[in-house]
Amino acid sequence: MIACGTSWHAGLVGSYWIEKLTGIPCQADIASEFRYRNPPLNKGTLVVAVSQSGETADTLAAVRQAKKSGSPVIAVANVVGSTLVRDAMGCLLTHCGPEIGVASTKAFMGQLVVLNLLGLHLAHLRKSVTSHQLATLAHDLARLPEWIEETMACEPQVKSVAEKYFDHPNFLYLGRHLNYPIALEGALKLKEISYLHAEGYPAGEMKHGPIALIDDKMPVVAIATPSMVYEKVISNIEEARSRQGKVIAIAGKGDHHAIEKAADVISVPVVPEDLSPMINIIPLQLLSYHIAVLRGCDVDKPRNLAKSVTVE
Repeated sequence: MIACGTSWHAGLVGSYWIEKLTGIPCQADIASEFRYRNPPLNKGTLVVAVSQSGETADTLAAVRQAKKSGSPVIAVANVVGSTLVRDAMGCLLTHCGPEIGVASTKAFMGQLVVLNLLGLHLAHLRKSVTSHQLATLAHDLARLPEWIEETMACEPQVKSVAEKYFDHPNFLYLGRHLNYPIALEGALKLKEISYLHAEGYPAGEMKHGPIALIDDKMPVVAIATPSMVYEKVISNIEEARSRQGKVIAIAGKGDHHAIEKAADVISVPVVPEDLSPMINIIPLQLLSYHIAVLRGCDVDKPRNLAKSVTVE
């Protein structure tokens, strides 16, 4: 997977799915770094290039490098006829329609859906999961619109949290496993449109440095929805709270354990763990939006940013 920014975060989630579903090693690379580390590519390495615009300069350069190495390249993009779509051997269009705001939101969701479908298709071709398992996974994915609509009901909670914390200058976002990239993306959205400093971290790394930053002025956003690592995330929440950190937990509906541990809880529907990134990103996007509005920022046209990064 090669991509930049938000698209790289989608690629990270996609790499988890593909490895789990197919058993194929999959790595997500930042395109601007991929170009300079001389990766060992050949015709047996599939390169998936992810870009909303299909015009991202670093991603295009990385694709051309991969093609020179003989690797087949497919594109995941939102813009029909873009350079990336033309350069790739094949393309998976997200069909999200024009995204007016500079900071990507619906295009990110579209990328996640397409990468999940890619993982399911590869699993079908390789017979790495049973037909019954595939049918169940596809049925779950088809319920996503219903779960997204249900998730939007959390907006009053999100707005209340935004009003409480919008004047704090620093935020720490924590996630594990599939939701580590979502912590990265949540932090990026806050930086992009509210101009606040935010860091996304794998929750298990908190004790390896970031814990030194936690005090009563540091909001800690923890993704604590049901998962194989739920207990570990709760442990991270307890560690942050014991250092007077203000913990904002993204938790499954009815999770009284999280309510007891966190200062604030934003509740989302409980969904299959593999689809949780698509649900958990929504309250984080909304949180960035409401904080930006409260700070008087132009949400659609944040300073210094362009919708398509066409220069290196």
